[in-house]
Amino acid sequence: MAAKLNIGFLGAGKMATALAKGFVRAEIVLPREIIAGDPHEVARKHFAAELGSKVATTNREVARFARVLILATKPDQAPAALAEIRAIFSEDHLLISIAAGISNARLEGALPLGARVIRVMPNTPALVGAGASAFAPGTNATAADGAIAAKLLSAVGAVFQVKESLLDAVTGLSGSGPAYVYQFIEALSDGGVASGLPRDVATRLAAQTVLGAAKMVLETGQHPGALKDQVTSPGGTTIEGLHELEKGQLRATVMNAVRAATEKSKKLGQG
Repeated sequence: MAAKLNIGFLGAGKMATALAKGFVRAEIVLPREIIAGDPHEVARKHFAAELGSKVATTNREVARFARVLILATKPDQAPAALAEIRAIFSEDHLLISIAAGISNARLEGALPLGARVIRVMPNTPALVGAGASAFAPGTNATAADGAIAAKLLSAVGAVFQVKESLLDAVTGLSGSGPAYVYQFIEALSDGGVASGLPRDVATRLAAQTVLGAAKMVLETGQHPGALKDQVTSPGGTTIEGLHELEKGQLRATVMNAVRAATEKSKKLGQG
């Protein structure tokens, strides 16, 4: 970014805190250039303690201070937050929304005509700087606005620009995906315990195995199937395990989970 921008969060929860810490860590902004508004004192105190940044009791205060506003409320709280800032939202403002399921059209409709908005789907590993986010600019957002969103989101992980029609699929895959992976890690750990390993060792082995496998996919650029074949010796242990996963329809079940979560995201967006 050519110039420093004050950033304001509408909502001061865990994701807002994680994003703000990532922005500061990446030296995009200084703590004094960030503000967060939240009606809950506990959330405000936590945000201020973690960042050393300003906090406010109202979103109007946030909009007066910052030109880049990040809507970080729960989806059902978003309409009230947008209504609160509507009267002071100007052509200088950019709204970046991480509220799940709320379309750019709904965001634009809640703000003055010509409002610049960008819809984002992050995921919870952003809390540890390993997020996977996708964003879609609204009708009035500029290329420069998109560059700002990409810069900010890259501070907490990988980021991709997609068509808005694909954000529901992003929700079903990377938005909900961590929960699928956690369940897989838990199952690996359970298998280790069933085979005699202590629980703490089994869980750490399982988590590190998933982390290492993911890094192999990202850093080698090889297809996951090719990497799987490299582990699978003829007549060996791995092919026996894979055979059991095939009998349990692991791949079809995971695909169905992503599709089901995608459809649910579409329904939420229509609400």
